[in-house]
Amino acid sequence: MERGASWLLWALAVLSLLYWLRSLTRRGPGRARLPPGPRPLPIIGNALDLRGANLHHALARLARVHGDVMRLQLGPSGAAVVVSSSRAAREAFASHDRRHAARRVPDAVRALGWGDRSMVWLPSSDPRWKALRGVVATHVVSPRSLAGVRGARERKVRELVAHFRARACREVEVGKPLYAAMLNLVSSSFFSVDVVDMDSSTESAAAHGIRHHVEEVADLMTKPNISDLFPLLQPLDLQGLRRKATGHLGEIFRILDGIIDRRLAGKDNDNHGDFLGALMDLMATGEISRDDVKTIGFDVLAAGSDTTAVTVEWAMALLLRNPGAMAKARAEIDGALGARESVTEHDVARLPYLQAVVKEAMRLRPVTPVLIPHQATEDGINIGGYDVPKGSVVIFNAWAIMRDPAAWEKPEEFMPERFLTGRAAEVDFKGKDYEFIPFGSGRRQCPGLPLAECVVPHVLASLLHALEWRLPDGVTAEELDVSERFTTANVMAVPLKAVPLVMTKLPV
Repeated sequence: MERGASWLLWALAVLSLLYWLRSLTRRGPGRARLPPGPRPLPIIGNALDLRGANLHHALARLARVHGDVMRLQLGPSGAAVVVSSSRAAREAFASHDRRHAARRVPDAVRALGWGDRSMVWLPSSDPRWKALRGVVATHVVSPRSLAGVRGARERKVRELVAHFRARACREVEVGKPLYAAMLNLVSSSFFSVDVVDMDSSTESAAAHGIRHHVEEVADLMTKPNISDLFPLLQPLDLQGLRRKATGHLGEIFRILDGIIDRRLAGKDNDNHGDFLGALMDLMATGEISRDDVKTIGFDVLAAGSDTTAVTVEWAMALLLRNPGAMAKARAEIDGALGARESVTEHDVARLPYLQAVVKEAMRLRPVTPVLIPHQATEDGINIGGYDVPKGSVVIFNAWAIMRDPAAWEKPEEFMPERFLTGRAAEVDFKGKDYEFIPFGSGRRQCPGLPLAECVVPHVLASLLHALEWRLPDGVTAEELDVSERFTTANVMAVPLKAVPLVMTKLPV
């Protein structure tokens, strides 16, 4: 034990010396013009500048002092450039997207080789990444593929509405059943398997606890890890995060293996037509491997459920905090649907104000306020007049970008109407309008965008059409707590509680 502690102290001393020598080499003439930023401390860099607040808030606070293109030191070997304005984001994506489209892979993600075969973490220059993105674009989120499982998605949304109806006139915590329903929606679309029992909030027998393992992996890969700050220490895995991730990922892949084996054995013939069926057809012809099927399945399940549920919860909270907007959205839905009991995905096209509500919720409270960091793989990147050295991490603070006062009028206010007129009416989710990037932009844009674009407005419209929502007794709209807590996603610090009421729909 003493020998290990002594080795660690010597390693830290050597790293500190290397950092000091490296900083001296940057002071000579003719060096790159680096972005400004807070002065780093030896070894820990700017870690103390980021403590005590949500990461996106801390980055925005520093950017107000040092500029919308800012440099941070993350440990002795990690330099980061933070982009915090729509102008800088436009320059970064429009001019240099290919040069910073790699990833700095967290050590926990390397468990079981997941980081080397996941489209989330592979560099965009890797042929495997291109192949996996192509498979997902063609067989999972293409219009044809999404249309093929639309019935499953709409059925899961009806089950969510029925869950809340059964609890009418009672205070409910909105986020928990939302998350369970979105997990089932994604898993049913992909595997024709439910993950959670909606009524008991326990794992369904078919899923064998996959929800727990997905949540644990998401938590482990976002925890501060000394192995990421000091790469020389990675073999030691001092905090045990990679070891823990190995256990959870092993269980996830074991569960997915069981689902695939059942399909291969012909026990789930009636379920063909889902995403898994399409991928297994490709596996049968040798176009992708079994590992590819499992990795795609896990990536979609992990990324497509939590984000959707959190977005709907934020939209509901913002509407409850703004009763005028709530009334406007419900009137639009009732006017379009009348006494019809349920909403379909196709109905959303006739609900422009509701779509504006979704966009405004994503702008004001993005689920991923700091996009998964990029990494510069080439020199020659210049943003805002500053050079981004090869190897630097590039961080996009989407929360700050989408509140940029140079791009948005009254950026701190909830104003869905902004998306109905003027230039903002043309803004979409595709990331080409750099002041609005809830799904990112360029090569590393979230591949699940088409699925979210179908699901989020449909879920929100269904909840507003079937039920009237009120805050619990004693809570006014002004008192509703909408503060943020950013862990694996930007969630409400105080989970939303509301009272659903069943309303009789009269023909119009």
